[in-house]
Amino acid sequence: MTQPETGPVDRAQVGTASVGTASVGTRKGGTGRDRYLDLLRSLALLRVVVYHLFGWPWLTILFPSMGVMFALAGSLMARSLNRPAANVIRGRLRRLLPPLWLFSAVLLTLMYTAGWHPLKDPDVGSGWSGWGRLIDYFIPIGAPPYPEHLGSASGLLDDTWAEQAAGPLWYLRAYLWFVLLSPLLLRAFRKAPLPTVLAPLALTAVVGTGWVRIPGETGNAVTDFAVYGGCWILGFAHHEGALARVPRYAAVSLSCLVMALGLWWASGHQGPDGWDLNDIPLAQACWSFGVVVVLLQYSPSWSDLPGRLRRWDRLVTLSNNRAVTIYLWHNMLIMATVPLIDQAYNLPFMESDRAASLLDSTYGFWMFVVVWPLIAVTVVAFGWVEDVAAGRRARVWPDGGGGRRGRARRRA
Repeated sequence: MTQPETGPVDRAQVGTASVGTASVGTRKGGTGRDRYLDLLRSLALLRVVVYHLFGWPWLTILFPSMGVMFALAGSLMARSLNRPAANVIRGRLRRLLPPLWLFSAVLLTLMYTAGWHPLKDPDVGSGWSGWGRLIDYFIPIGAPPYPEHLGSASGLLDDTWAEQAAGPLWYLRAYLWFVLLSPLLLRAFRKAPLPTVLAPLALTAVVGTGWVRIPGETGNAVTDFAVYGGCWILGFAHHEGALARVPRYAAVSLSCLVMALGLWWASGHQGPDGWDLNDIPLAQACWSFGVVVVLLQYSPSWSDLPGRLRRWDRLVTLSNNRAVTIYLWHNMLIMATVPLIDQAYNLPFMESDRAASLLDSTYGFWMFVVVWPLIAVTVVAFGWVEDVAAGRRARVWPDGGGGRRGRARRRA
């Protein structure tokens, strides 16, 4: 059986996850973790995985994961920039690159074993130019090369598996450029908050609507920066307290107008998947911007998860400590569910047409069930790299302060 569709490579999500999950200060300048922001990051990761399993376009409207993730990362970056900028950037690179190096080494090995020789690929180039493009797998300044088709369409995996596996790397490129430019962006925000926040939306209206076309991966990088730049700078506004000083009724009313503008634009510029905002840059920028404003305006700055949410404390802690690992590997693991589930067709009772049809009709559900144990195994096998990159003691299964606080409360 060939691999079912698992959703397009989501340029607004694949990933997802916010890089660098150190303590996030509250709007009042606290130094503890903000569990509300941790919860948002966990929800964004969950939505990313679900989107890439099922490809439902309405999920991009229900919860714009990448806009939320860039806003959270921007808030964390603004907090860190109270220290010297060079040290902050070096620390972010130290956290980002080792997990990427491990993932890239595995992916390149798999592609080479499957028959792809990058320096013989005319789309990559030979000599120093070819090696230069491969460096993007390890320092994501640009877009890394990969074969659009590798293997056989009737093989163990769909022949687009390499493209799907490498898809998440766009986010790391965008994140890296945001980090490098953050000292300048934060300085601009402090001098002129409103123009700085709105400038990315204006840029999206220029480069994301076809008015000005920038070819190739340079155009993709500029568009990514424009679409999510407003969310990143909203993270600055959240940390600096500027967003909290705006009357809530005014912030929510204006954000709803921006969101309505995004949906109006999407209604007349739908892509191949209809209302999927990932294919409509201006709509994605407006909708993500508005949702982020609302979420950060109502940010309660929890030191602990309240009420019934407390039962999810350990999972929230785990997903935040392993966000990069989950983000990098989840697409590859989704594809790995297919050959595993296909083994069920070899069971004796599957000889009946009714049983086989039942499995066909519930295939996506079983992919959802199987992918989470695979993610757990990957977290155990590779997640410790995030601890080493952050200068922490390597842990197989992290259970941070949230879980310890919960146990302390129960004992009390």
